[in-house]
Amino acid sequence: MSENVIVIGGGPAGMMAAYSAASEGSTVILCEKNEKLGKKLYITGKGRCNLTNFCDQETFLKNVIHHPRFLYSSISRFDRENLMDFVTDNGCELKVERGQRVFPKSDKSSDIIKAFRRALISAGVEVRLNTPVASIVTQDDEALGVKLNDGTTLEADKIIVATGGLSYRSTGSDGWGLQAAKALGHTVTPCRPSLVGVKTKETWPSQVQGLALKNVDVTLVHKGKKLRTERGEMLLTHFGVSGPLILTDSAYMDDAPETYQLILDLKPALTDQKLDQRIQRELRANERKQVVHALGSLLPKKLMPIMLNLAGVDQTKTANQITKAERHAVVDALKRQKLQISDFLDINTAIVTSGGVSVKEINPKTMASKKIRHLYFAGEMIDVDALTGGFNIQIAATTGFVAGTRSE
Repeated sequence: MSENVIVIGGGPAGMMAAYSAASEGSTVILCEKNEKLGKKLYITGKGRCNLTNFCDQETFLKNVIHHPRFLYSSISRFDRENLMDFVTDNGCELKVERGQRVFPKSDKSSDIIKAFRRALISAGVEVRLNTPVASIVTQDDEALGVKLNDGTTLEADKIIVATGGLSYRSTGSDGWGLQAAKALGHTVTPCRPSLVGVKTKETWPSQVQGLALKNVDVTLVHKGKKLRTERGEMLLTHFGVSGPLILTDSAYMDDAPETYQLILDLKPALTDQKLDQRIQRELRANERKQVVHALGSLLPKKLMPIMLNLAGVDQTKTANQITKAERHAVVDALKRQKLQISDFLDINTAIVTSGGVSVKEINPKTMASKKIRHLYFAGEMIDVDALTGGFNIQIAATTGFVAGTRSE
């Protein structure tokens, strides 16, 4: 028997939900408040759209930070191969890059959106752009339809809410769905930015703001306890630090940000002893030069004077004036530079939102609300989030597909 389905939100979760429902013969209306579909998809991956990750299921779930178990059932029904086949079948060729990240072969996110749009058209989905929803109509804990901003009411047998989290508000993720869920009695766990830069109490001089540091180790410390160390790339900024390593660390910060600290090792390939020996060689070879120039090959040129200053070493001293204690201070500054986190950047700048509708109130096999009959959730508004690498879009597509599929 055909169902009337209304999907709220035209991101990857909403589009996949609409396609999934329509492919089973349901009559589907997709309400998107923006002037076009996939507005956030368009800017993801710096405009290239990292669609998914070509890893196995176990690795995928390890990259889900909050509530990976919730996805066990759904990811087995719609995984990366299903999503990749869906996109390629609808005219967008893909490629796999470093880190198993999957991108459109054209490097254009617009081609991913076009593939989704083709699928929606072929499945017979009625897409209504510039159509914001005012509220979900319910009676006796049952969803009956939606009321649009213009006062029109649309009746439905099934309503799927896929309006995203709180990041990148200009794309439409303004928290409407979270507020609607809360108004209907759902628990919405505290939302915070994830995969985001962090502010630090320490500030960087203007000459190194924007400097990328590669092959450094960053250790995340919480209340004196080391949580994790990873090697990679980071960025010095006007507000603190950002870049791949920092974005990943932000996903693990579930407590107040000011309870966390970062320890930077700018020379992770060298032990303290080896680094000290290297410094001694450089000082001997350049004994008449100022120390800032004598040690210039150790770090990017603009950074060396700053690190000497942090080590308490006068950079105008000549190399042959540097004492053993000063050498050790430089080693310590390069190997254990501590930064005290003061806050996250604004959630509007975050790649994803951590938090959302509690997974305890959603059926993991169907994405159906356990509180309101015929109401379903999909995508980022569910309290599930992952690291960078295509995992979050896959979660959106997976939960959307399952939400759109007719329950047995």
